[in-house]
Parts: sequence; C-alpha cells; structure tokens
Amino acid sequence: MFSADLIKNKSTITTEIIAGTSSFLATSYIIVVNPSVLSQAGMPFSGVLTATVLVCFFSSLMMGWYAKNPVLVAPGMGLNAFFTFSAVIGMKVPWPVALGAVFWSGIFFLLLSAFNIRTYIVRAIPRPLRYAIAAGIGLFITLIGFVNAGFIVHNPATIVGIGKLQPALLTFLAGLLFTAILVTRQIKGAILIGIVFTTLAALPLGRWWAMGTPPLITWKGIFAAPDFSLLFKLDLIHSLQWSVVPVIFAFVFTDMFDSLSTLVGLSEAANLLDEKGEPRNIKRALITDAMATTIAGLVGSSPGTAYIESAVGIKEGGRTGLTAITGALLFLPFLFLAPLLSVVPAIATAPALVLVGVFMVQPVTKINWTQLDEAIPAFLAMVIIPFSYSITQGIIWGFLSWTAIKLIIGKKKDISLALYIIDAFAILALVLE
Repeated sequence: MFSADLIKNKSTITTEIIAGTSSFLATSYIIVVNPSVLSQAGMPFSGVLTATVLVCFFSSLMMGWYAKNPVLVAPGMGLNAFFTFSAVIGMKVPWPVALGAVFWSGIFFLLLSAFNIRTYIVRAIPRPLRYAIAAGIGLFITLIGFVNAGFIVHNPATIVGIGKLQPALLTFLAGLLFTAILVTRQIKGAILIGIVFTTLAALPLGRWWAMGTPPLITWKGIFAAPDFSLLFKLDLIHSLQWSVVPVIFAFVFTDMFDSLSTLVGLSEAANLLDEKGEPRNIKRALITDAMATTIAGLVGSSPGTAYIESAVGIKEGGRTGLTAITGALLFLPFLFLAPLLSVVPAIATAPALVLVGVFMVQPVTKINWTQLDEAIPAFLAMVIIPFSYSITQGIIWGFLSWTAIKLIIGKKKDISLALYIIDAFAILALVLE
C-alpha cells in the first residue's frame, strides 16, 4: 500500500526504516521520562510506563497508516508537567479525574478535527508565521539537544552559560562532530550511525577515564513485565465538574497549538505540502492527534501529541507513513524491554537534535524581512519558542503581535475571522495561566 507513496516522495523502504528508527531513538526517552513526571502525581511508575508505550504505539501507527505522515506521536512534555504539577498537585484534582479531563479534551479535539475546524485554524495561520514557527521549533530542538548534553547550563549571573568541558560533554562534542561530518557527506543513515557511535563512546564514562563521574549508561536488565493497572482508571463523571473545566481547556488549548505548530513546522521544513501549499493530510493528522489524547486518558497517561523529534527521521529522508509505522513498531517491544533504553544516554541523541535545527530553520529564508509588519511578529514567534521553552508561548505572541500591528497600521484585510478567534483563545489562555 505504500509503494505509490514511496514513488511519489522519491523514497525507499530502507530509507523509511532508517528514518523511523532514528525518530524512535530521538523520541524513546519519553518511555522513561513520562512515568518519572506522572508518578509524582501518585500514579504507579510501571503503570504509566506501560500506558506511555501504548499511546506511542497506537498513535504513531495511526499517524503512519491513516494520516500517512512520517511523524511520531507520544505523550507531550509540558502537558505531563501541567497534568502533575498544576492539575493534580496545584489544583488538588485527583489523578483519575485528571485522566478523565484528558479523555474529554481528546473528544473535544476529535469534534474540532472531524468538522474541519482545526483545519480552518491551520489555514488561518499567516505564511510568515508558519515559516517562523518552523524555524523556532528548530531552535527549540537544538536548545533541547544542548541542554540534554550539558553544553548549555543554567547560570545565575547570565541566565544561561556553557557547561564545563568534562568527559560527558567532550563525548557529546565528539559525537556532534562525527555526526555533522556524516551528514555533510550525505552518508545514508548518518544520524542513526551518529547515535550508535556516541552511545559506544559513552560506555566508558564513570568507569575507565571519567575521573569519578557517575556512569551515564547503567545496565538495568532486559525484561520488565507490563503493568496494566491504570487501564480504564479514569473518572469520566467527576471530570465533567465545573471546577475541572479549566483543566480540560488547558489541555485543549496547549495540545491543539503544540500539535498544529509541530505539524505545520515539520511540513514547511520538509516540504510535506499538498497541491494548495497546506500541510498534507492535515485533517487526518489532526484526527490522529485527537485520538492520541483520547487513548491517553483511557490507558492512563497525559495527552499525546505530534513530536518535534520526528524531525530527526525526516532529516534522514523519511517522507511517508512507513517512517511512523516503523517507529510505532519499535515502541511495542518496550512493553517488556523498557530497561534496555538505559543503554542510550541523552548525550547520544543530543547531536541529532542539535543538527536537526539546521534543517528546521531553512524556511526562515522565505520570510520577507524588509516588510516589518510581518517580519516583527514572525521574529517574535521564532525567538520566543526557544527563549520561553514553550512552542505554545511562541505561537500565542506571534499571533497577537501580528493582529495588533496589522490593526494599528490599517491592514485589517490581512486578518481572517479565524485568526481573531485564535487570538481570543490565546488571550484567555494567558489570563488563565
């Protein structure tokens, strides 16, 4: 069924499998990180781990099979933090009720997507903002890679600073240089080879020559039985109380714009566009994203969303749904093999994330920087994403500044009705934050 897509996109099965594997390795950290966040809400770590794998598998499979896009779907970072620290701990919402809120937000997404409302929202995003969002996400991914590697660290005096040249950081830099050379020479599977190379280079850390540094790679065994204790533990009735509505709204708004911006950014960067210049199969992709959130509530996780780390696989040449299907299938064994992920440290995937930024910022050249009424909102969207560590905040201020500037200088025709509606939700989100 994928042969026509492969021919149309000038890709091959080998390329798609390598791309899917690369995206999986860049995304696989969520299998352990998501449980570590949600367990602080009182949920069992092993139960959330199983739920996380289920969300990743079913949602990514649907994205590949149904939406035919090379994008992996997994529980969103930021959304899991809101679930734990804002909803459960901050607002005292019991976690079963919070899971119910996740489910209902997914149903609301599904209705918005099925009736094409979310598609209209995508089309309402001005093109300069689309290009800026793609570039901002690229900078964001690069920043994540640098932070994961310890290259960029917190500095009280200057907010951020450069980490000390310790063995782990030197290993990252070696992996970055090695991967960059492979990418520059257009070696097939360069990013995947780079991840493997950096993992092997990290093996001695804390053991042979790291001067007392704790080991980055710890062997935790091979097998771990899945824990289905969170399956269908959501509270559907109490999650519809008025006091929980702000939680549902927060999930709806944040997940919607995270997924929209990710899909738009990846589509613009990789030219995954239809004949009208819109992100291809956008309606199906958004329905998939909605189903990911609905499934998450049912199995016991925070909302699922399209993952920006999918850019790693797209940079490897992934252009069809086979990339996402490969990633989905690689998630499934980790229902039983989760401890194996400890073999791939953060510094091994960090070079891939850093280099993906080069690929993602390319659309910024399409912005007319001399037309300041469009360049300024685009610039704000682009830089606020990495500076605030939030895709949503970049989107919000990009939209609001675009509307404000256009209104004040008398260019109302450049603002669609859908954009006014988006602005209203953006302001509401800022007020409720």
